[in-house]
Amino acid sequence: MRPPAFTQTIRFRLTVMYSTLLFVLTALVLGGVYWVIAANTDARPISKTFNAEKVRVTADGSKLSTGQVVEVVKESEVASAIHYETQRTLRNYSLGVLGGLFVASLGIGWVLSGRALRPVAAITAAAEEIQATDLSRRIRLAGPKDELRSLADTVDSMLDRLDAAFEAQRRLIDDASHELRSPLAIIRANLDAVLTAPGTDPADHDRAVQVVDRATTRMTRLVEDLLATARRSAPALDDADVDLATVAREAVEEHGPLAAERGQTLVLRTTPGLTVIGDHDALRRAVGNLLSNAVRLAPPASAVTVGAGRRDGWLWLAVKDTGPGIRADDRERVFDRFWRGDRHRPGERRTGLGLAIVRHIAESHGGQVRLHSEEDVGSTFVLWFPVSPTGEQPPPVDPLAAPNAASGP
Repeated sequence: MRPPAFTQTIRFRLTVMYSTLLFVLTALVLGGVYWVIAANTDARPISKTFNAEKVRVTADGSKLSTGQVVEVVKESEVASAIHYETQRTLRNYSLGVLGGLFVASLGIGWVLSGRALRPVAAITAAAEEIQATDLSRRIRLAGPKDELRSLADTVDSMLDRLDAAFEAQRRLIDDASHELRSPLAIIRANLDAVLTAPGTDPADHDRAVQVVDRATTRMTRLVEDLLATARRSAPALDDADVDLATVAREAVEEHGPLAAERGQTLVLRTTPGLTVIGDHDALRRAVGNLLSNAVRLAPPASAVTVGAGRRDGWLWLAVKDTGPGIRADDRERVFDRFWRGDRHRPGERRTGLGLAIVRHIAESHGGQVRLHSEEDVGSTFVLWFPVSPTGEQPPPVDPLAAPNAASGP
């Protein structure tokens, strides 16, 4: 036969445990009192009687027997009988008290354990109401700061993080859908115009092909950036010794032809011995994103500098351009997903994920990214990597602003 459901609850187990403990302690106390009394008193029932004749004494002192017999009890026998009755009464009352106390402790323990476990019921009810699509519900448990309050606060903190993660995911999906909708609409409109309109000439076909090519290129870049963003927190990053000077040199070599087309010069300033633990490809992609933006925004015939060095216990990797710069009120938002300023050249729309990917790559390596920019002068993006986990902030300086910036103490 299966036991009742309430016997499988924590409340029932706590009630039985507390009641049993109280019963045992009370039994020990009463048993100890009874044993002390029994050990220090001579308790036994009346078992012997003594017969004696009842006599009468005359005036001259002679004794006259009346022939009547009476029972005579010794004084010690009376005391022992009193002790015996006292111990028996104590034993009987103690057993009754123990039985009543056990029953009462079960009821009181059931009530008190229910009150003690009431916060658990509140936590359970709140958890049942929370859905993956709505994480705004919180427990917010009141009362003393005990273990249950700490548990509820921890669950609330976890829900805050989950809510932020789900909100970021929803925002990413919305932004990505919006970004993909535009090139798809362009492709569809141009294809419809060319395929359905009668009498289109080859020039219209060529123009439509160019528009579709640009739209598909933009979609390809967006998908690649989305894939890189999705993988930023995955355990796919390698942990190996990476030379920042090599990363900077490879990025310069990759973007050299693009810079040459615009008449720009790529300047490399590094020092040897700049090794960090991380993923070589991810770091090269971060520098490549920075260098791609710098080449795209810097004016023709200008110089773009890529440097790496050491300063104040930090290794740094930086890209500096002489482009339009970034306004002060936009510098905090420039690393947000899908954020784009109003200074992009026509026909060169970007996905808005490049700098977000740079920030995530830097943070996944335990580092930080800093921006130093001045309007109409240029911008410098710096990736700082701690040599040791000191917990200090990187120096708030532009390492490429001073001469011989690649060197450090």
